[in-house]
Amino acid sequence: MFVFECDGNIIGTIRYIPCRYDLTLTEQLLRPRVAADAALWRDSWEVGRLVLAPQYRSGQDLLRRCLYLTLYELCRQDRVGNLLASCSHVLSRLYRRFGFSVLEKGVPLEGTEKTYSLIQGDPPVVLDMLNDNRFTPTAEPSLAAPTDLVDARRMVA
Repeated sequence: MFVFECDGNIIGTIRYIPCRYDLTLTEQLLRPRVAADAALWRDSWEVGRLVLAPQYRSGQDLLRRCLYLTLYELCRQDRVGNLLASCSHVLSRLYRRFGFSVLEKGVPLEGTEKTYSLIQGDPPVVLDMLNDNRFTPTAEPSLAAPTDLVDARRMVA
């Protein structure tokens, strides 16, 4: 779990969960569609619970920066071979702007009327799309942003 901070205020969060424990909605929806030994699962992480306070949702620069810093930090700390997510169709369009591709649309959640888009991202491609030559990581990626812009910090329970 990462927290986005701007000017001393917590403005959002994002969660990354390793896909090897069958804990995530993405795993639940993808397992019937993708073989357990498929390369898609190797070192995969679910991206989820992206939340950003309403007053910070205009434009994409701040969100882009938050996502870049958190993914960069995750990749620095762990093996990240693939990014997976289940999200609404609208949110999948946002993720596609950041280098994700849609695996399948309209995937039903059994027992409900909800449907999801299943998306996938290659970490180097996503980092490149998020960065777009805007940011230069430092030795401490979680502290790379000036404090007046955003500071992404990993939450530890």
